[in-house]
Amino acid sequence: MRAIACTLFVLGLLWDSMRAENTISSLRAAAVAWEGELLCRKWDCECAFKRQRGCCCANSELQETEDQIFVRMMDLSMRISQLGDGILEVIGGIRVAFTASMGPTANCFGPFTRNSPIPYDVITLNQGSGYNPTLGIFTAPLSGLYSFSFSVYSKVGVAGERMYYKVQLMRNGEVVASTWEDNREDSEDSSSQTVLLSLQQGGQVYVELVIGRQLCGNVKGLNTFSGSLIYPNLA
Repeated sequence: MRAIACTLFVLGLLWDSMRAENTISSLRAAAVAWEGELLCRKWDCECAFKRQRGCCCANSELQETEDQIFVRMMDLSMRISQLGDGILEVIGGIRVAFTASMGPTANCFGPFTRNSPIPYDVITLNQGSGYNPTLGIFTAPLSGLYSFSFSVYSKVGVAGERMYYKVQLMRNGEVVASTWEDNREDSEDSSSQTVLLSLQQGGQVYVELVIGRQLCGNVKGLNTFSGSLIYPNLA
C-alpha cells in the first residue's frame, strides 16, 4: 500500500505541473488570437514570453505563472529525491541472514523414533536474530522472499556398512525440499539443496532428519544450514 500511495503522490505533483504548463499555453494562444483593443500598442509575444520585466500587456501575469511553475518544479524535484532516499533507507536498513553448522562430533546424529530438527549449533552469522540454535529453527522477522540452502554430509565407519539418511527442508511444518542416500557402496557422501521461499512474518523454516535415519562422521562441520532475505514485502 505504501508503494501505491507514493506513486499516486508523485503522479499528483506531475499533474499539477502539467496543468500550470497548460495555463501558459492557453495564455499564449489567447494572446495570438486576440483581435480586440489592447491597452498597449501591440502584443509583443516574443518579449512577453521571455524572462524580461519591461514588456507590455500580460507580461506580469505570465511572469508570475512562470515563476509559480519554476517553484513547483523545484518542489517536485526535491520531493522525488526525498522519496527515493526514503525507499533506499527502508530497503537498505533491512538485513536478515544466517549461517550455521553442526559442531564436530564423534557420535552419529540419530536415528530417532520421530522426525527431528537438526541442531546447527555453530553460528557464524545471524543478522536479524532470526535463527534459534537451540531449536534449529529460523523464524522470519518480516515478510518477504528468502533464499535457503542446506548441505548434508555423512560417513559410515566400516566398508560395506549401510549409509542411510534422509534430510528435508521444512516450511511451517511442510516439506519443500529433501535429499537422501541409501546404499552400502559409498563410505561417505554429501548433497545440498537451495530454494527460494516466500514467507510471512513469523513463518518458520528448519531442516529435519527423517525418522530412523542417521548422520555420522561429521568431524569437519560439513552439515550446514543458511538463509537470507532477498527483498522484503513492503505492501
